[in-house]
Amino acid sequence: MSLHDLHRPLGDTGLLVSPLGLGTVKLGRDQGVKYPNGFTIPDDTAARALLQQARELGINLIDTAPAYGVSEQRLGPLLRGQRQDWVIVSKVGEEFEAGQSHFDFSPQHARFSVERSLQRLETDFIDLVLVHSDGNDVAVLRDSGVYEALAELKREGKIRAFGLSGKTVEGGLLALEQGDCAMVTYNLAEQGERAVLDHAASHHKGILIKKALASGHAVLAGKDPVRASFELVFGHPGVSSAIVGTINPQHLAANAAAAAAVIRG
Repeated sequence: MSLHDLHRPLGDTGLLVSPLGLGTVKLGRDQGVKYPNGFTIPDDTAARALLQQARELGINLIDTAPAYGVSEQRLGPLLRGQRQDWVIVSKVGEEFEAGQSHFDFSPQHARFSVERSLQRLETDFIDLVLVHSDGNDVAVLRDSGVYEALAELKREGKIRAFGLSGKTVEGGLLALEQGDCAMVTYNLAEQGERAVLDHAASHHKGILIKKALASGHAVLAGKDPVRASFELVFGHPGVSSAIVGTINPQHLAANAAAAAAVIRG
């Protein structure tokens, strides 16, 4: 089962997204990532095949970030000639260098970061740019000027929408009041940010779910954990799409089939 006819609005951004998005941290970095099993970064042939498979499954949403190692640099050439087929999400605020994350939420860095992402991704606009929060969501949005910088980049046409990939309810709600979208953790084990989904549903804002499968940790006695996870996630009317970061073709196909089955009921 494919997701081709199941694309839905990302809030009121005008973007139509597949209910599953492809996360690409594993295309770019293998240090400092919290997965239960080790993995090898796929070469260009494997990465190209994965992206083609995603398209064939009806996935049009791709999630990357400057903090994902060389993910953006690889996606530029890998997606050449396909720009119209993808809704691209990237981030600002977090940098990952020499095995360490550091954060810069200044307006100057936000602009620098977006311009750099445009070059790396070989595009003249990014569909959605999220602030890659360090956890101090409210302070970042209120005090740093990063959201104002993103609003300006949106007016200039360099990005189509902006929001926050955060860690708190207060941050998520503030992100939606002043922006277009929030990326929220929501899974069988963690539902503390549900209020953000509720707000989005009633205010036509976009929600992307991260860790929908609890980074591979979800296990339920007697029930397929992937299907159970998607029943929870897609059972909420506020959810636009769930980002799943697999590089395993079998897992990708199984995830798409499970999502399609749950959404079609």
